[in-house]
Amino acid sequence: AASDVYKRQPIQRLTIPALLKNDKDIIGQAQTGTGKTAAFSLPIIENFENLEHIQAIVLTPTRELALQVAEEMNSLSTSKKMKVIPVYGGQSIDIQRKLIKTGVDVVVGTPGRVIDLIERKLLKLNSLKYFILDEADEMLNMGFLEDIEAILEKTNDEKKMLFFSATIPKAIMAIAKRFMPEHKLLKVEKKELTTNLTEQIYYEVKQEDKFEALCRVLDYEQDFYGIVFCRTKSEVDDVTNKLKARNYDAECIHGDITQALRQKALDLFKKKILTILVATDVAARGIDVSNLTHVINYSIPQEAESYVHRIGRTGRAGQKGIAITFVTPREASKLAQIKRITKTDIKRENIPNVEEILEAKKEALIAYVDEIIKENDFDAYSELAEKLIDGRDAKQVLASVLRHVYEDEFLPDNYSEIQDVKVKIDDKTRLFIALGSKDGYNVGRLLDLLNKKAKTPGRKVKDVKIMDKYSFITVPLQEAQY
Repeated sequence: AASDVYKRQPIQRLTIPALLKNDKDIIGQAQTGTGKTAAFSLPIIENFENLEHIQAIVLTPTRELALQVAEEMNSLSTSKKMKVIPVYGGQSIDIQRKLIKTGVDVVVGTPGRVIDLIERKLLKLNSLKYFILDEADEMLNMGFLEDIEAILEKTNDEKKMLFFSATIPKAIMAIAKRFMPEHKLLKVEKKELTTNLTEQIYYEVKQEDKFEALCRVLDYEQDFYGIVFCRTKSEVDDVTNKLKARNYDAECIHGDITQALRQKALDLFKKKILTILVATDVAARGIDVSNLTHVINYSIPQEAESYVHRIGRTGRAGQKGIAITFVTPREASKLAQIKRITKTDIKRENIPNVEEILEAKKEALIAYVDEIIKENDFDAYSELAEKLIDGRDAKQVLASVLRHVYEDEFLPDNYSEIQDVKVKIDDKTRLFIALGSKDGYNVGRLLDLLNKKAKTPGRKVKDVKIMDKYSFITVPLQEAQY
């Protein structure tokens, strides 16, 4: 079975057999980035049938995660031709309406957009085989509790339910008691994520300046040999096409690339005929190249372990590796989370400026010329050189040859401006507490409880919001319990 390939991950070894047995609902407790998507995707794929209704729904807290999960499920299900679509706020609902009307087997979506589509009678969830809640504790932290309950009310009783969560707060157990009274709790012990000796840095950049920043990195690092990681297939295609248009030796791999083209790209990359590979996390699985100089996170990964897997491809065999992450203002919290979970220092640096890049190019050219002179490997051009300098100024001749060969490469106008942007790395997090005003709590009593139970002083707790049955607080990351 396809699932056998993935059983090496602990959560997959626990979850896949239990889902395939179809005996009880499941709450899976595992840290972010432990292979949970495959853990629920493969049983859905193995039990897939060509039916006229939606067979599974996966709820995620963010549109980025919805896109990532949908892409991975599509990549895993190619043999079954199972149609998976993401639905989320920010994309035209008309586009999603058209996709749903053409027929869909699995919906991956954020709670708000799923409810919207249900209310518009575009989504019918009364014949589900599977209901998946991914990053359940994160959804509660974002205030999606009532949305989740509302969606569950619209589903059929005879379905398999699976909740994945890094922690199991009381609110999740309350939902489980109501909607899945007979369930198994499958727990993977937390393991500390470690990173290798790769140098890790990040650049602050606006979304619209990412590609220019990428080009500057590639031009500044003269011996660049690495992978550029993007979040989606469309982003991979966009970045690759832009790189080729600017004459970079780049190719791409993602879920829609045929095996033949994928293998061709990997062969060229391993031989260093091309030095830039643009890829999604899913497509990069199994790439065995040990001498990369760089990994670039063009889009910051959603999961800390994905970050570790990405950067772990550099710095092997005693060679120095550099991991560069582009961070936009809206991605600051994700970077803070990765730094916290990996317990590593990712240093802020400035994007190379035009003067630095041109100087690096000049130094590289001089080094190449010195190497050729040292090796005395220019006899084939000696006669032509004599003809060129005969009756001409040697400096003018050399400058003209350089202009002919390199065109605009050494001109500052070849680069666009990049706007300065400051990214505030938030060291705080929003937490859900399953106690509210109906339990007799106000702000004072809640702060007193936190001080007694968690030794968190009231001055460190901000933005307290007391609801009827639950509350939200903001605390420093080091005060949060994970």
